[in-house]
Amino acid sequence: MSPKVALNALTHPDHHPGGQGPVLVAVAVGGAVGAAARYGAELLWPTGPTDFPWTLLGINTVACFLMGVLMVTLKLRFPAAPRMVSPLLGTGMLGGFSSFSHYIDDVRQLSDAARPGYAVANLLLTAVAALLGVTMGALLAHAVLGSGTRGGR
Repeated sequence: MSPKVALNALTHPDHHPGGQGPVLVAVAVGGAVGAAARYGAELLWPTGPTDFPWTLLGINTVACFLMGVLMVTLKLRFPAAPRMVSPLLGTGMLGGFSSFSHYIDDVRQLSDAARPGYAVANLLLTAVAALLGVTMGALLAHAVLGSGTRGGR
């Protein structure tokens, strides 16, 4: 029989003991900034309820791209960055900037407005663009920053 391993013995390096209050504050502040930026973009480039939501598609794609860049950059170049950087910039700011709940509501609104082509296109295009965005951001950061080792690739 194999020995049992205590679940708390295998912690993730991003998990730190102690209170989560500072993390909550970092996420809230970053989220407010990101949501304000998204709101500003939607004011600059509004779309009607039955139009294809190009603005939100662009916002979500850019947010995913930047998330890929951020996570690789933090891992490769700033592994000792302060604990609050990732919650502030990633979960908070980029999480607040993107809006996947808004995206799903747009799909529902387009469907309800008898625009099934737009609804399906938005559903599929956003998912593909988000995955491509985060992948391209991560690949670009890897290409620019190297592998993170002294010798490069």
